[in-house]
Amino acid sequence: MEFIELISNISILSIILFIVGISLIIVELYSPGFGAPGIAGLLCLIICIFVTVQSVMQGIILTGIFFAIIVILFVIFFVLLSKGRVPNKLVLKESEVGFSGAEDMKFLLGKVGTVVSTCRPAGNADFDGVKLDVVSRGEFIEKGITVEVIEIEGNRIVVKQSES
Repeated sequence: MEFIELISNISILSIILFIVGISLIIVELYSPGFGAPGIAGLLCLIICIFVTVQSVMQGIILTGIFFAIIVILFVIFFVLLSKGRVPNKLVLKESEVGFSGAEDMKFLLGKVGTVVSTCRPAGNADFDGVKLDVVSRGEFIEKGITVEVIEIEGNRIVVKQSES
């Protein structure tokens, strides 16, 4: 009986708030970001509940219906996500050039510097006034010793004690 009364209480405002709320939640699912559309959508649905219901039982029923619809939307979204059918904005594509998170440090190969903090095997060295994190190949290098860059692996700078 409560459900039939609930249906009879639905107004144009309730329908508009429901459609706007669900639409904003769908937008939130497909647009990465802060969450403003999702929050606005939930607020629209909550206002829709308050505008429509006349008793606590009707509120519980309508909240359950809205919750079921939102769960169904999430399930549809994650099924599409698992099958690879998501908008291109959500998926990072591999570029042809490639991407390196570290800047190219190859210009340091063969460069000579001074150890600023003891390498055990990691430490810091000064190369022409620029202090960089460096590692040795396992050997202990005291502070103040001259080192030479022998290898660059991404942002890892490998040094050895200089013979000069």
